[in-house]
Formats: sequence, C-alpha cells, structure tokens
Amino acid sequence: MINMTHKTLIKVRGYHLDIYQHVNNARYLEFLEEARWGYLEDSGDIEWFAKHGLAWVIVNININYRVAATMGDTLEVYTRFSKVGGKSAVVSQEVRIAGKDALAADAQVTFVCLDQKTGKAVSIEGELKARLEQHISEN
Repeated sequence: MINMTHKTLIKVRGYHLDIYQHVNNARYLEFLEEARWGYLEDSGDIEWFAKHGLAWVIVNININYRVAATMGDTLEVYTRFSKVGGKSAVVSQEVRIAGKDALAADAQVTFVCLDQKTGKAVSIEGELKARLEQHISEN
C-alpha cells in the first residue's frame, strides 16, 4: 500500500442519525477515525509504529460538511496521506455517498508522532520520514 488512497465502507445505521434524521456531525469524526485505523492496519503501520515505540496523536481536524447522509446509505471513506512535514503530517479524507456521486464531508487531519516513553512529539526525520513519505498520494 504505497502511494495510494485507501477505501473504507461504512453503512449508515439508525444510531448514527440525529433528530433531523441525517448523520450527526460528530459521527463523521468516528467514521474518519475508523477509516484511518483501517488504513494503518492494511499498510502494516500499526505494527511498525508499535515496534518503534511511537504513536499517532491528532492535533487538528478541519472538516467540511457538504451533503447529508441518511439511514441506509453506504459511505465510502477515502484516506490518503497528503503532506509530511518536520514535526507533523496531514491525512486527507473524503466521505462519499455510494451510488449518489455525492461528497458528504471532507477533512484534513494533522497528527504528530509521539514517543510513547517520553510523551513528547518527535521530529519526523530519517526512517520515520521515509515510512510516512512512502504513503504520500497526490490523487
């Protein structure tokens, strides 16, 4: 899974809905997180980060809500790395409603890599930088 976009499918259930019968805004954050975990599992990064004593810590999420998703919709959550900096990296995500050609939400998720022993963010350099940069996707 190098230089690609990862796809996660999520079925909208009744408990995802708010009083207006569309997906509650907070649920989108959960959908995005589920998709990031799927990406990490499929890429082998969970094991790699654990082996190196590192953890991802989300420091910022910018999300745009575009079109309401409703009961029974199947959501396609697309996840890709878009930027690796010196201290942080950015994952870009889109939530699309399958079969409707509709963008429900998009987000830019910024994270740092935390040394689990010290509890401090580490510089993204060397092997860590190479590991993250292999995931950069322009599409």
